[in-house]
Amino acid sequence: MSLPGLRLFVREWGEGAPVLLINGLGANLEMWGPAQEQLARTARTIAFDAPGMGRSRTSPVVLPHPALAAMICRLLDALEVDRCDVVGYSWGGTVAQQFARQAPDRVRRMALVGTSCGWGSIPPSARAMALMSTPLRYYSRQVLEQTNHLLDSGSSDRESDTWRAQADARLEYPPTLTGYTQQLLAGMTWSSLHWVSTLRPPVLVLAGGQDRIVPSANGALLSHLAFESRLHVLPAEGHLMLFDPDSKAHDLLADFFSSPTLNESEAWLAGEVVDEDAVEEALRTAKGIQPIKAMSAVYRRWVALPSVRRLADELHLVRRDRGSRSRI
Repeated sequence: MSLPGLRLFVREWGEGAPVLLINGLGANLEMWGPAQEQLARTARTIAFDAPGMGRSRTSPVVLPHPALAAMICRLLDALEVDRCDVVGYSWGGTVAQQFARQAPDRVRRMALVGTSCGWGSIPPSARAMALMSTPLRYYSRQVLEQTNHLLDSGSSDRESDTWRAQADARLEYPPTLTGYTQQLLAGMTWSSLHWVSTLRPPVLVLAGGQDRIVPSANGALLSHLAFESRLHVLPAEGHLMLFDPDSKAHDLLADFFSSPTLNESEAWLAGEVVDEDAVEEALRTAKGIQPIKAMSAVYRRWVALPSVRRLADELHLVRRDRGSRSRI
């Protein structure tokens, strides 16, 4: 599909209400595999390769998150989709948040899976961060085999059909080095910490209890800050939960999007409402590379300062609960 200045590879699958899938760092749409297959049973799923990923043309310039959100709006316009549900996974979850902020009327419900608010969140371990800083795992099967334990829960069977299918999809359509670097740069300075509470759509947050890339404390933080949200932490699952056909995440997503109302969604009703004590405990006990973890904590405290809150109120970056404190 051609858009102004871009050429994107897009795949639609299934019939029903539209569900947009936004993938993670360096990923191509073939990697959605079981996630798109299961959602397509009840919905019209729309997946695309971001610029420089898979079979999409690399952008000549870095596209910051606002530009990526605008690109998604143009993509939906071309597909004649006015409003949709959204699944944002990992890096794609940050783009999904930006999209929901810029085009709130185009998002009905949103699921954020294995993702964070950017700056202010808990970083990965040093080894996991080193892995994410390079696209080598997309170019070399040997590197992928040696580092895959950092991506999943550490229990993947490299002889299984699921693992082989994921490896084949990852290696067949790798990102360009320029495209991968552009995604890294776009995410390095981005944060939704100061405005995620303004998002209108109901948000279902899924976090892997064994996620080494995006620690589950980030899911607790996102769910606490979002105005209307529920959290599921899947204890035995890692960062690649959506690529596992046996993951509990698939049933939760299908139920959340297909239920006529939130009060009829088991995924929503069974989800945790994260209070301030719970999120503080999750952040305190979470592990992450230093000094980035300490810097994120400082950023969270800065955002919470009364003077910063007042400015955020003036700029309409926060939403207030009826008669209560601002959530920022």
